[in-house]
Amino acid sequence: GEWARGGREGTGSGAGEGQAGSPKRGVMDETEYRPVAAERVGDLERFSVAHGKFRYCSCMRWRMTSGEYARTDKAGRVGELAEMVRAGTPVGVLAYRGGEPVGWCSVAPRETYRGLERYKALARVDDCPVWSVSCFFIDRHFRREGMTGGLLRAAAEYARAEGAVAVEGYPVADDARLYRYMGAVATFAEAGFADVTPAGRTRAVMRVVLGNQ
Repeated sequence: GEWARGGREGTGSGAGEGQAGSPKRGVMDETEYRPVAAERVGDLERFSVAHGKFRYCSCMRWRMTSGEYARTDKAGRVGELAEMVRAGTPVGVLAYRGGEPVGWCSVAPRETYRGLERYKALARVDDCPVWSVSCFFIDRHFRREGMTGGLLRAAAEYARAEGAVAVEGYPVADDARLYRYMGAVATFAEAGFADVTPAGRTRAVMRVVLGNQ
């Protein structure tokens, strides 16, 4: 189904999006957000083909261990992500403009990210069964319009509908050069995420509790 259309989109940054300003007039009413279910694997493929940087990784860097990722090529990673979608595994949400997919947010149960689970700098902060947001990618023609914030809100709503207890993300400082595809702290804060970073950690962890039992 369609999880979000219109409404207030927050500002933020995604892969190459940079710090956003206020959304353009009319943008909020034009953007639709939909989870990538099996019937939308073709939409994911269209988005992938149109965005080479996304296609190279196919958002598998955190889903595979480092060894698995190193042993696969681009085609293999494309195939792995598509197979997860066909199998019914949650992978993310697409943003649409005029019926075409133009933005992506990776959101899924944390345990499906095998690489993330092994990454000590972002080790679990507690035993809460969270879903994780690990990546944003926005088509260059639609950046600086607040789409990242819209994707994040849609990702949280998707997780809620699937019974998730909480969603967390791992954003970077607004002035950071690396990992910008993981989003900015301000984007998560504007979407209602709270800082739950343990003392002594250098990487931020931000979480929203969804209320599901």
